[in-house]
Amino acid sequence: MSWNQLREFQIAGHAIRPRRTPLLSPRFAQLQKSFLSTKTRQAIDKAVASAPVVLFMKGTPETPQCGFSKASVQILGLQGVNPQKFTAFNVLEDEELRQGIKEYSDWPTIPQLYVEKEFVGGTDIMMSMHQDGSLAKLLEEKDVLIPAESDSSS
Repeated sequence: MSWNQLREFQIAGHAIRPRRTPLLSPRFAQLQKSFLSTKTRQAIDKAVASAPVVLFMKGTPETPQCGFSKASVQILGLQGVNPQKFTAFNVLEDEELRQGIKEYSDWPTIPQLYVEKEFVGGTDIMMSMHQDGSLAKLLEEKDVLIPAESDSSS
């Protein structure tokens, strides 16, 4: 039965109409929505602290599963992030992580970048920072770039 058919369905001569008010008060619904389990929060805290540069993404850096995740990995590569100071988490492997990270950061999309445990943003923010030079400055200040090769021929 389609939604329109349901709207017109008659029971004892009375049409069933969609409920106009939420089943839960908006205040309670907001509390329920913002509930992140202690276990999930602790796991995300640990993940964010696992490396100086952490990317929550769809797929892996080697095989990204969406264009935005691929772009984020490419931006970090162009910036020269040291692979030894970088880790990525595939949110497609764990639905609780996938939903939890959005709540943790209060950011609705994935991928998400953290530098030194601080949320930086998603691909759009990374792209903007890459273009205006502020991402390079941040990564340099946090000492997470591949060290420049010294000239040994002097």
